[in-house]
Amino acid sequence: MNKLRKSMLAAAVLVGTCVAPMAAMQSFGQELTDANGNVVSDNAAQTTKSSGGFYEIVFGSGIVGMLLWFALFGDGAMAIYFSIDSSILIKPDKLIPKRLMDGVQAAMAEGDVVKAMEVCQQNPSAMASIVMAAFQHIEEGFEAIQEAVNAASDLEQEKIQQRLNWISVCGNLGPSLGLLGTVQGMILTFQALASGGAGDAAALANSIGQALWTTAGGLIVSIPSITVFYSLRNKANRLILKMMAMTMEILNGLRNVAVEGDGEMPMEEVQA
Repeated sequence: MNKLRKSMLAAAVLVGTCVAPMAAMQSFGQELTDANGNVVSDNAAQTTKSSGGFYEIVFGSGIVGMLLWFALFGDGAMAIYFSIDSSILIKPDKLIPKRLMDGVQAAMAEGDVVKAMEVCQQNPSAMASIVMAAFQHIEEGFEAIQEAVNAASDLEQEKIQQRLNWISVCGNLGPSLGLLGTVQGMILTFQALASGGAGDAAALANSIGQALWTTAGGLIVSIPSITVFYSLRNKANRLILKMMAMTMEILNGLRNVAVEGDGEMPMEEVQA
């Protein structure tokens, strides 16, 4: 069910990513008017009308230009997909399930570490991994438990960061693809000038326009992606710190208890 939902969401994201930039960019070519409503300059509108607008810019820019635009659309779709996927993942109820915490706290209140470990195994999550790492070193002393918690927290943070890095990759690819499109547009401009096309203002404007459109497209993808990346990364770091604090709070009672090595895990006071 989750896979079907994600597939439908990705399809909707792809369609929205392709349509939204076109609608936004088309609006850039509207007529300029003065305070009395008279047209000041309608060159942009005439160019858009004569050239077919953004559609013509995408499909009239040659094979390389078309590939660049489709790469930008794909990059934007992937950025939105990974942003939504990471937003679903990085939630307190996903990383720190309430059922897990209730079960572990109840087991620790009874002094039953085995039961607490079973609860962690039944509720796999980042918090469960951290608590399990602590329980696995319970016989080695409280300092060993702290080191295990820190190591497990770093591991879970790295797992989350690997998911978030895809958003950063998409954000960094946007300006690079836009710059490549800008370079291609300038190459076409200079080719037109070299072939004696200095008098054809429409051809020159179309080439320069293509360069600027691709730059704008890259920035449209990059700016939101970078914003979402840092926002989710900070949220993930806060949750990791919260999980570490909650784990140590759960295990505070183990400062003065020890576990027998017979596998039954009864608890007894350690002599000071």
